[in-house]
Amino acid sequence: MRWMWIDRIVGFEPEARLVAIKNVSLAEEHLHDHFPAAGGHDALPIMPASLMIEGMAQTAGILVGSVTGFKEKVILAKIVRAEIEKDVFPGQTIRYDARLEAIQAAGASTTGIVERRTYELGTASGDKRGENTCESWGGWERIGRIDLMFSHIDQNLSGLQFPEENFVFSDNFRTVLRTAGLGNLAGE
Repeated sequence: MRWMWIDRIVGFEPEARLVAIKNVSLAEEHLHDHFPAAGGHDALPIMPASLMIEGMAQTAGILVGSVTGFKEKVILAKIVRAEIEKDVFPGQTIRYDARLEAIQAAGASTTGIVERRTYELGTASGDKRGENTCESWGGWERIGRIDLMFSHIDQNLSGLQFPEENFVFSDNFRTVLRTAGLGNLAGE
C-alpha cells in the first residue's frame, strides 16, 4: 500500500489490540481541497472521514495480519460501523485504538475507537502579563467508532492467482512496525 494514514504504533497487545497515531499537518495536500476558501468563506481544512476510516483499517489490518506473522494477505472486506462525530484539524493528532473481536481462517472482525488530541496554548508559570507563551497537549477526546471486517484473500478467493509477495503488508508497513520496535512481527 502506497498511502499511509498512520504515523506510528504506540501500543500493541498480541492478538488483542493495536494503537496507532496520525499527526494531521497542514502540509498534507488533501487538506487544501477539503475545504478550500469559497464564496466569501475562509478555508476550513479538516481531515476527511474517509481517510480516518482508512487509518483505522490500516491499524486494525496490522493487528489482524500480526496474528499469522503477516503470512496471509489481509484486505478490508466490510465497514460494519463508521461514526465520526467531530472534525479533526491541522495540528491535532488522531489515535486509532483497534481491538480484535474474532479471527478465523477466512478473516477477522475488529472494533475501533477514534480519538483526537489538541495542541493548546497555555499561560507560562509566573507570567504576570497573562500572555499565552507555553504550549501543552490537551487530553484525548473520543470522536468516533469504526468496526471492520477483514478477509484473508488467499483463503477466500481460491483458484485466483496472487503474487507471492505480500502486496498488502509492504515496506511502508514494515517501517511502521520497525520504528515501533515490532520488526520481529514482520519477520525481521
